[in-house]
Amino acid sequence: MESQKPNLTILSDKAIDGILDESMDLLAKVGITVEEDDTLDILGQMGAEVAKTERKVKPTRAMVENAIASAPKSLSMFDLDGTERFRFGDGQIHFDPGSAALFILDAKAAAMRKPVVEDVVRFVKVVDTLENIEATSTGVVPSDVPEAASDSIRLYLSCLYSQKPVVTGTFSEQGFKVMLGLLLARTGRDSLREKPCAIFDVCPSSPLRWSELGCHDLRMCAQNAVPAQLISMPLAGALSPMSLVASVVQHTAETLSGILIHQSWAPGSPIVYGGSPAIFDMRYSTSPMGAVETLLVDIAYAEVGKHLGLPTQAYLGMSDAKVLDAQAGMETAMTILIAAAGKIDLVSGPGMLNFENCQSLEKLVLDNEICGMARRFKRGLEPRGKTLGFDAIVEGIKEGSFFTLDDTLRLYREEAYYPGKLIDRKAFKQEGPVDARRLIEEASREVDRRLDKYQRPALAEPRLKELNQVMAQALKPFGLTKIGTHPIS
Repeated sequence: MESQKPNLTILSDKAIDGILDESMDLLAKVGITVEEDDTLDILGQMGAEVAKTERKVKPTRAMVENAIASAPKSLSMFDLDGTERFRFGDGQIHFDPGSAALFILDAKAAAMRKPVVEDVVRFVKVVDTLENIEATSTGVVPSDVPEAASDSIRLYLSCLYSQKPVVTGTFSEQGFKVMLGLLLARTGRDSLREKPCAIFDVCPSSPLRWSELGCHDLRMCAQNAVPAQLISMPLAGALSPMSLVASVVQHTAETLSGILIHQSWAPGSPIVYGGSPAIFDMRYSTSPMGAVETLLVDIAYAEVGKHLGLPTQAYLGMSDAKVLDAQAGMETAMTILIAAAGKIDLVSGPGMLNFENCQSLEKLVLDNEICGMARRFKRGLEPRGKTLGFDAIVEGIKEGSFFTLDDTLRLYREEAYYPGKLIDRKAFKQEGPVDARRLIEEASREVDRRLDKYQRPALAEPRLKELNQVMAQALKPFGLTKIGTHPIS
């Protein structure tokens, strides 16, 4: 028997073909709004119908299909020291924390607050110790630095305190140049083409619009061979149709338009078919990321991406809860486990609460265990002998116990994932009170344990010097010589 792996599908091949056909029709007949002149020009030169006054572009189906064909079908991610960490499409699921949270949960005070630089450093250090989260992210936005330099500062701290590949993004054209400079300085390479170590999220605006910044970032990613991760965000009932299938069609059209723009500048540059859609909750005017409907749209669009042969990503593994409670565990575990059964290569979101707006270090260490369980689930069932089970059962009966069999000793760590102290598997064998706060308190202790055992990556002096020089130059317009309490020298 071959290994049997979970394989969740929602869409039939016929349904996927229909979604792609309608998406192509939307692009060709309705078009996309493009706010950058250079992108309007290059798409027009390639054969699209362009109305410059309305900034409307209607590409042909052949243009879109050619762009899909030129996009790479595999992508390996390397750490900042050049070691391969994971590969999209390797049959496993991979994880990074969610990005750009404006709040952080202070679990001991049971309060959300604006993060400061020290929170960013703690976040990066904790993520660097998490075994089941293979990439870090610029996941916390510090409130004590100039907003215009925030994206660069977050990446700088990631480069300083972690080796892991990083999922990031920029909010300005100048920010991209600084961030690229930081990555090149940290790796010591002239190009990231051979060993990509960062992924940049690039977002269209629903419905069917690309801003100047979005177009700029797609061009810069393509021309510098930095993987672009397309994050279409249709909001069913508000920024896209209430029909979930219709929202998948809109997501597909927006993502295909991003692939077209990206590949127009540099065919063959790496790109990821991602997204962060949601359903609009009419009662509270919110966009619940833990909703089952959000999950349905994610699973469906990832099937479209895999049908096209592209690397896939989704923003899942997060909760709309405000604290580490039953809702947080339910929504996180549900979305991560189903993502593992589906066609998603990379899940961004562990650690996040409150509609993708708050990071929790305590939730991060719990989610690390959930990710470990999901990775074990993704491996599925594997045959372990000449027979599926006959020989092992007979041997156990003959021995009078399965505990002492050689196979038990050989396989007990291969077959089982053993979580740490956060997951309580001890039996309660007597009457008495139970500790209702055990999880939160143990998670806080786990954060402290990981911070205590954290070891800063060794960074050669030339690399550190160049990294600091890039950051110091970027901070000059703001008159800053340090970030929080961290001097830039």
